[in-house]
Amino acid sequence: MDYVIIQAGGKGTRLGYLTKNKPKALTPVKNLPMIFYLFRKYPDKRFVIIADYKKDVLHRYLSAFADVKYQIVDASGTGTCGGIRQAIDLIPDDKPFMLVWSDLILPDGFELPEEYNDTNDSSEKNAGHIDDGPESDYVGISSTFSCRWKFEDGKFEEERSTEHGVAGFFLFGKKAVIADVPESGELVRWMQGKNLKFKEVSLAGTREFGLLEEYEKLGQVKTRPFNRITVEGDVLIKEPVDEQGRKLAKRECAWYVKAKDKGIKGLPIVYETSPLKMEFIKGKNIYDCNYGYDDKKKILESLVDTLKTLHESEKSVADSFSMKEAYYNKTMERLSKVQNLVPYALDESITVNGRKCRNVFYHRDKLENALSKLRCNEFSFIHGDCTFSNLMIRDNGEPVLIDPRGYFGFTEIYGDERYDWAKLYYSIVGNYDRFNLKKFNLDIGGHSIVDGKAIETLGYGEVRLSIESNGWEDMEKDFFNLTGADEYEIKLLHAVIWLSLTTYTWQDYDSVCGSFYNGLYYLEEVL
Repeated sequence: MDYVIIQAGGKGTRLGYLTKNKPKALTPVKNLPMIFYLFRKYPDKRFVIIADYKKDVLHRYLSAFADVKYQIVDASGTGTCGGIRQAIDLIPDDKPFMLVWSDLILPDGFELPEEYNDTNDSSEKNAGHIDDGPESDYVGISSTFSCRWKFEDGKFEEERSTEHGVAGFFLFGKKAVIADVPESGELVRWMQGKNLKFKEVSLAGTREFGLLEEYEKLGQVKTRPFNRITVEGDVLIKEPVDEQGRKLAKRECAWYVKAKDKGIKGLPIVYETSPLKMEFIKGKNIYDCNYGYDDKKKILESLVDTLKTLHESEKSVADSFSMKEAYYNKTMERLSKVQNLVPYALDESITVNGRKCRNVFYHRDKLENALSKLRCNEFSFIHGDCTFSNLMIRDNGEPVLIDPRGYFGFTEIYGDERYDWAKLYYSIVGNYDRFNLKKFNLDIGGHSIVDGKAIETLGYGEVRLSIESNGWEDMEKDFFNLTGADEYEIKLLHAVIWLSLTTYTWQDYDSVCGSFYNGLYYLEEVL
């Protein structure tokens, strides 16, 4: 089987605010858009994707980030039948295919029936047999979640069921079986009327995220998709799961070894570095703690002291190429990838929270010039990512630095110490950590879906972004007093960090857009 049709045309109104700006297929589940689970499970297949609601977003998003063979059809009809006839037109007559709903996430252990298995087909061909394709069609049966239709004793019935639920998964040996599917309507009801014959395939362990309640049961994922974290007693084990993760893990471990050699305080105990095994800190992230002003000042003083000790522990020759790479080149490279994705990113200005902001794409020379004036005579030993998300508070109140970045531009370990201060400011004033946890609301001018209804929220070119507070904005003055950092320089780098976040948060469309708009908002203050 080489073809997969994904029904991604629904409005996803049952997902509430999650589909205000994007189709449900792009709703992230554990740091990955739902549709990408199918891409990763079947990376060598050819996907035909049915689009309808927010189809322009789906087109632009997949163009930027999908790494599989795919085509998109814009549904001419409505309902679960919508777009299917258009989709099967792209599949050869005698080729088997899967039809699956975009909000289903199949378990890792799921296997296709033997007659749809590529290995089985290949062995028959190698034995000199002519492959006529699968003889049977299949319907996926849920045993994990409730479905509105059931399939039992070879018949469809409109009756809610978990044990026999029709889960939105079908396998067809040939497209002729559903060649006369209507342009609009409910697919299972049509199948019932046609008395189509199916065998059953178990979807045990499959998860469905068509309801907001099911999505919110997941909680917040604090790790990036390139890492896997497990805890065994008092030991935390951090392992990379892909090439990006392995590269970052190597740098992180080298940083911990260096910091230990320098006797830097305020660090976790590291037991091993391959894989990274370290002390499981009994405490909370700073943003999870509700402190008064005096306690926050004590913590800030301790953090600044630790970072200054780190910066003074060892120096190296400054590298102007790394400065340009970290602050300008990387930022513009990431922005270029999303320029056609983010609404209004092709316009000369965007109004964010009532402030008319110049678009960085039209003023990149001015940004480049401003960053070139950030002179640096020597590099310091830096953390590289000291946001609140990477700062823990032990139960005894002691702050601990975790998750170092380990590089700056082209340089390992060392970099511009202002980068550390800007990352800390990013949490104190920018509330990055709440944004990272999706604790924000984004309204983009035009029509949005609220409670299942399309409403006009803002005018063209207008954006409203509100981020839940970390509760540290009142420490801004203390931050500058304690660090001695230049206010203009830190605010400039703060804006750049938001802009650079765009592609790094690619797993969530709203985060890509929100980080871009927030970057423009802060950049307007300093350019």
